[in-house]
Amino acid sequence: MTGLPPIGAVMDLPDSAVRHLQARRLRSGDGLVLFDGTGGEYTATLVDLQRRRAQARIDAHTPREAEAPVAVTVLQGISKGERMDYAMQKATELGVARIIPVISERCVVRLDSERWAKKQRHWQAVAIAACEQCGRNRIPSIDSPCSIETGLAEVDGLPGVIFDTEGDRAARDLKPTEQLATLIGPEGGLAPEEIQRVADLGWQRIRLGPRILRSDTAPVAALAVIQTVIGDLG
Repeated sequence: MTGLPPIGAVMDLPDSAVRHLQARRLRSGDGLVLFDGTGGEYTATLVDLQRRRAQARIDAHTPREAEAPVAVTVLQGISKGERMDYAMQKATELGVARIIPVISERCVVRLDSERWAKKQRHWQAVAIAACEQCGRNRIPSIDSPCSIETGLAEVDGLPGVIFDTEGDRAARDLKPTEQLATLIGPEGGLAPEEIQRVADLGWQRIRLGPRILRSDTAPVAALAVIQTVIGDLG
């Protein structure tokens, strides 16, 4: 939601919120928490709920924040269907600041520009729904899909880390920072030359155990490690 009205105003809620309220079996007079994605949140009261429409009164603004102390940008190799949705959802829950979907050498998903744009809108909706579920009130940015070269150019200047079974560093070697980038491969993993490319950029190669993680598990594990060592899960 963007552009919430002033305190005391009554507003129509979007269709996705109407479906959520119906699933929760809420009634007129029940309290709500709304957010517009730019920080803080609003307490509100449900004043009307019908089959296709709901209205709420804005009662007050609370400047609560739920962002992690380290803003992580994930360059996520694009995977098929539900695996990518899962990665987007869980990365959002774990506090990711930005996701850049990248088309790496071993990506099996190949679409035209119109269908990529549709995918981007879908992934942004997944992130918004995840914010609603986990209590975040700032929505992470989901970029348009791009090449891995373009994605790396977008994070030029940021410290980077790649989690690799052949890494030469341990998670405890992560240094405190306000921003960080990481690269996650698709189903087929990253090609050796892609790993070498980020190593040549000075990115740390962190061991994440000897097991090979799925493309939807890897961002969850990577973000959990980052947030535990230098974020707010420790």
